[in-house]
Amino acid sequence: MPLTASPDDQALLLDLQKLDTTLQQLAHKARNLPEIAVLATIDGDAARLRGRLASEQGAYEDAAAELARIESDVAVVEARVARDQQRLAATSSVKDVQALEGELTALAKRTSDLEDMQIDVMERVESLGAVVRLTQSELDQIDDRREQATSSRDESLAGLELERAQVAADRATIAARVPADLLALYERQRERYGIGASLLRGGVSSASGVTLTGSDLAAVRAASAYDVVLCPDSNAVLVRTYESGI
Repeated sequence: MPLTASPDDQALLLDLQKLDTTLQQLAHKARNLPEIAVLATIDGDAARLRGRLASEQGAYEDAAAELARIESDVAVVEARVARDQQRLAATSSVKDVQALEGELTALAKRTSDLEDMQIDVMERVESLGAVVRLTQSELDQIDDRREQATSSRDESLAGLELERAQVAADRATIAARVPADLLALYERQRERYGIGASLLRGGVSSASGVTLTGSDLAAVRAASAYDVVLCPDSNAVLVRTYESGI
């Protein structure tokens, strides 16, 4: 048996559809906030900087380890120099004196070479450290930008959620006034086809934007105002009002 409902009840579906469309728009807006794109860009920049920072820190740590090894070698040589100097001061053997003086000469050359290497590596450590600090500063700035963008996104989402809650409450109020069988049909058609109710205005279905054919219009005219009619193009409930032109 064809579904029937009063024209006023059918007209409620247009209000329901308007609110459902608003809910869809709000959801779309929430998914596509400008801040979301900004955050994606920030995350990409941060990932690249973290990769660069890891490489720079690796180079810095390698240089620092090399400097530590050189400083350890310098300490070893200085200890040997001190020991040889003590032995030189305490010996009266010409042979020992010659051997110790020769070793001290070699140690002096080794000390000079190590000091040159130490200066070179120290400069490299300082330079690499400055690069690491600069990249870390850039990363800190990006973190600040992320915090600001996140705060802005959350604020926008909170505003949209307030609006969504109000629209959802209005929808629930209207849905409660629609007869259960008519509401079930509306929900079913909306789920299947994306829209549940369409206004027939001047022979045109608002859901599809298509003018009904002569035969379709004739069928609509022949139906009772209480008959629930589906739009032949969109499959939404076709609501007829004084604007329908029939």
